Amino acid sequence: MKLSKELETKFNAQITLELEASTVYRQLAIEMDAQDLPGMAAWLRHQADEEIVHANKFIDHLLDRDNHPRIGAVAAPKTKASMSPLDVFQAALDHENKVSDSIRDLYRECEAAGDLDSRPLLNWFLTEQLEEESTVSEIIGRITMINDDGPGLLRLDQELSQRPVESTENGN
Repeated sequence: MKLSKELETKFNAQITLELEASTVYRQLAIEMDAQDLPGMAAWLRHQADEEIVHANKFIDHLLDRDNHPRIGAVAAPKTKASMSPLDVFQAALDHENKVSDSIRDLYRECEAAGDLDSRPLLNWFLTEQLEEESTVSEIIGRITMINDDGPGLLRLDQELSQRPVESTENGN
């Protein structure tokens, strides 16, 4: 069943927000690369790629429903040079919270419109966002615990470099 124009517009806004999240993560990766923390940078780049997968899921949903996906203007990341690892991951968590709020709003809009066909996709995203917020929160907790301990930070950097690489195509 085709989505209403209003819901199509809201799904397109979510696509844009997912692509914005990818850009935010790319910029945060640059900040960690600039501080010679390649493991954190790699983790953040992988997260940027995952956000593209998320955008693709929304794009596919619109196409499957005979709607037309459109990417809006993607805002430039609001970061500053020389961000600490704690600042970087806090910025990541803040953006994840923004994405989570948007998905919850989209879910409410679909429910109000009686759009049952979007439920499976949005339920998946609600679960995914909880996982992403939890993961980034855990990293923040560990960075906080490490404080200014250089060897501890380097161990965490090494650990984060071990994140498996995934494709930006759905299903991979």
